[in-house]
Order: sequence, then structure tokens, then C-alpha cells
Amino acid sequence: MLEAAGLTAVEETVYRLLITTASATADEIASQTGLAPGEAEGILATLATQGLASPTDRQPRQFTAASPDVALLPRLQRNADALDQARAAVTDLLESYRSTRRRQDAGQLIEVITGAGALRQHLRQLQDNARHEMLWFCKAQYVAMPSGSNGAEYEALARGVRYRVLYERAFFDDDGAVDNVVKGVRAGEVARSVPHLPLRLAVADRAMAICPLVPGGPYGSPSEPTAALLRDSNLLEALTALFERYWEDAVPLHVSDSGTVDAAGDADDTDPLGETDRRLLSLLVAGVADKAIASQMGLSRRTVQRHIQHMMTLAGAATRMQLAWQAARRGWL
Repeated sequence: MLEAAGLTAVEETVYRLLITTASATADEIASQTGLAPGEAEGILATLATQGLASPTDRQPRQFTAASPDVALLPRLQRNADALDQARAAVTDLLESYRSTRRRQDAGQLIEVITGAGALRQHLRQLQDNARHEMLWFCKAQYVAMPSGSNGAEYEALARGVRYRVLYERAFFDDDGAVDNVVKGVRAGEVARSVPHLPLRLAVADRAMAICPLVPGGPYGSPSEPTAALLRDSNLLEALTALFERYWEDAVPLHVSDSGTVDAAGDADDTDPLGETDRRLLSLLVAGVADKAIASQMGLSRRTVQRHIQHMMTLAGAATRMQLAWQAARRGWL
């Protein structure tokens, strides 16, 4: 059990025997372990050299055990530090190996993933291995991972990984989508909304990404999803740049104390709106369609449209675009 501390099995046996006795001679050790007296003497001398035992002044010469916390814990810590350094060296060597292989073999740059189960597993591993940042394109209608089921995100956020997530507007049409976004933002996710996203995408630490190879339908479609696992390459850099371009033009989303998803805006006027109007307005400005707003809030489409018309009247707006601008200017968001 103490091999990690550098002890052989017989050395551990003798040390444990010394621990349970006040002191012992080589002959006493030999009689209790079955070792030859000369062998027991040699093991005791080795333990003394290692700081695990010390001889007394009494004759015949006796040995006492050193306290385990003094004798073993520093040794284990040194071994642990050496192991961490070795692990870091192996990681560097592995990356150098992979980099060399990628330059020599294009097949090392892209790994094809087929099937929803395999895709979920790779997405989980991608996030488990992330150290700094995850970038996401979230399109409507999941292919392999339903909205709200990505537990790996919350684990990564808890250990300090930053998540930047772009949601296309149609994403909010899915049942429970708004509540899931609220949960993610409250956990630390930085979220924005755009009218449309060109593809699904997940990027870890700008060093590895997963994206579809062919257009795929929602979960349950006849065809299995096919995606690519991309490693450091010009293609990955291009996908990361694509994310940043969409991120610049996206609308930031925040979560209010009432649990609604709000588009960012400047506040300076008194808010004359009720709770229902505020939540409806936040969804409207985020680009959610009337039908989806009605579904998310448990209202009829006619009621939703009536609330929107009421807010347009309050804001003096002739169009919904003007309403969004006035809402931001007046601090209604």
C-alpha cells in the first residue's frame, strides 16, 4: 500500500511492526516476520537511512519508528509534485506528437462523428476538457442534445470556464427554451441573440471544435447526424472568426430578477409597464415570434398582440421596431 511512498512490501511490513511497538531489535523483528536476522538488520538500516526509523542508545541496538506524518507525508507530496510535472511533460509531448502528425497526415485534423449518441459523448468530452472558454452556436430544434440537458456546461462554469453562447431567434420557439436560457445565464453563461445562425458549432479553448458536416434535421429524423471533430487548423480558425463576427452584431441577453430574458438597453425613464408587459417586451426585443411568446407565457396570440399594441401606444411607436427603440431609450427593458 505504501509503494507510492517508495517502500517495498517487506520494508512496509517492518515499518508497520515498528509502529505497533515502542521499539524492537533486529532479532525481534526477525522472529515476528520470519526474516533472517541479518536481513532484518539490513531493512532496519534502510528505514533509518530513509528517515522512517531511528536506532536507540540501548543495547542490544533497538529501533523506533518515526511518525508517519513526518516521515511519509512530505515524501508523498514530493512524489505527487514529480507526478504532476511528469504529467505536464507528457501532455506537452502528446501535443507535439499530435501537431507533427497533423502536419504529416490531414486525417489527424478531422475526425468524423456519426450518430446522436456519439455526438453527445464527444460534446461532453469537449466541455470536460475545456480549461478557458467555450463558444456555442445554438440553433433551433436539437439534433443530439435537448435544450437544458447539457449538465457539462454547469460543471465547467463552476470550475471557471467561460461560456459565450449565441442563440438564433427560432431557438426560443422550443418548449422551455427561455427557462433554460435563464438558468444558463444565472449560472454564468454570457448569452446573445441573432436572427439566424448558419450552422451548429461548439469550440473549446479555440483548439478543438465540433460542427456538422452535412445539414441535419431535428432529433428523431430518419438520418443520423454526422459531425466533424476539428483540431487546430486554418479551418478551425475560420470557424472561430465566424463566431466572433456574429457575436459582434448580436443582441446581449440578461436575466432580470423576475427571471425573464432581457435584451440590453440604456435606462433613464420611469417604467410604466407591468410584469407581464416587461417579460413580453423582453422576448419581443430578443426576436421571439408572437406564437412562441404566447406559448412561453401561457397566453393566446391575440392577448400577446393586444399587449404589444398597448405598449406601442404608451411609447408613441408606429411599428414594433420603433417600440424596441423606445423601450431601450426609456429604460423599459
